[in-house]
Amino acid sequence: MTHQEIISKLPYSKPFLFVDELTEINENGVKGSFTFNENLDFYTGHFKEHPVTPGVILTEVMAQIGLVCLGIYLLDNTFNKNTSIALTSTSIEFIKAVFPNEKVTVVSEKIYFRFGKLKCSVKMINEKDDVVCMGEIAGMMIN
Repeated sequence: MTHQEIISKLPYSKPFLFVDELTEINENGVKGSFTFNENLDFYTGHFKEHPVTPGVILTEVMAQIGLVCLGIYLLDNTFNKNTSIALTSTSIEFIKAVFPNEKVTVVSEKIYFRFGKLKCSVKMINEKDDVVCMGEIAGMMIN
């Protein structure tokens, strides 16, 4: 499955699709990126004088790239439009702010994938190679 095929299978669309590209993916992990366009709705009200990307959105970016894209890859041909995806837990440490027009890269490493549950160690890196947040995310993918 190509990187673009994986992205096309994501159950999201703009304005809630937070995956621009995948650069690496294999059975052990995934690497991908997203650029936060300054016109995204949440910037108008989240620190309106000095917009900052909300932590819940950073977590969503890591979940979409680091968990869902990897899960689609791991399920391969068994993933279909009826596959249910649910986030089950997150433990994220926020280290630096992410601002409008910043490009971030998510690196995810599989901890385990069994009985439909995928757990990953994730980190988000900015263009200066600074880690902006990191932690663990888990979810269920059931056909």
